[in-house]
Amino acid sequence: MNEAQAREELVALGASLFQRGFSVGSAGNISVRLADGYLMTPTNSSLGRLDAARISKLDANWAHVGGDKPTKEVFLHRAFLTARPDAGAVVHLHSTHATAISCLNGVIPPLTPYFVMRAGREIPLIPYYRPGDAAMEPAIHDAARRAKAVLLANHGPVICGPTLTDAVNAAEELEEAAKLALLLQGRNPRLLTSGQVDDLLQTFG
Repeated sequence: MNEAQAREELVALGASLFQRGFSVGSAGNISVRLADGYLMTPTNSSLGRLDAARISKLDANWAHVGGDKPTKEVFLHRAFLTARPDAGAVVHLHSTHATAISCLNGVIPPLTPYFVMRAGREIPLIPYYRPGDAAMEPAIHDAARRAKAVLLANHGPVICGPTLTDAVNAAEELEEAAKLALLLQGRNPRLLTSGQVDDLLQTFG
């Protein structure tokens, strides 16, 4: 996929997330790895109203070289994309149920195979930092080396995928898993066993 196609896909998938309530207002941001750098949603932009020509471009050294000023959370995307060479895109949302979990114990158990397939074995909880505080980058980078997704305490989820479509699908699956976890809270749900999780990761990991 070339840069122009990546810009158009970012606009389309951002709008889809916004229209279905996965992001509100100017919350959330998305990045895509290119051959010569990165695309990133601009600061204070709405995922529902992105302009392909104004999407921020950063070079391979993370310097802003085109488009509008990038999100103030560049470091969040840099943490994932440098920790995981397999990641082609990163999605950060303030989706309701995953954010709710981030305000509780931060645990989303392995309830469904699709959650494990797209989000992995665990979702580390990153301690609270003020939004935009680059001091959280080392903690995110360290967690991303062993996990495809993290929850930022009292803030929301961040998840990556090999492609932008994969990352968006994973973000949606994470939100649904968080919703299930909240619906089943206080009950005694049947979780996937460690062996079942291992099998899924070996087959689809």
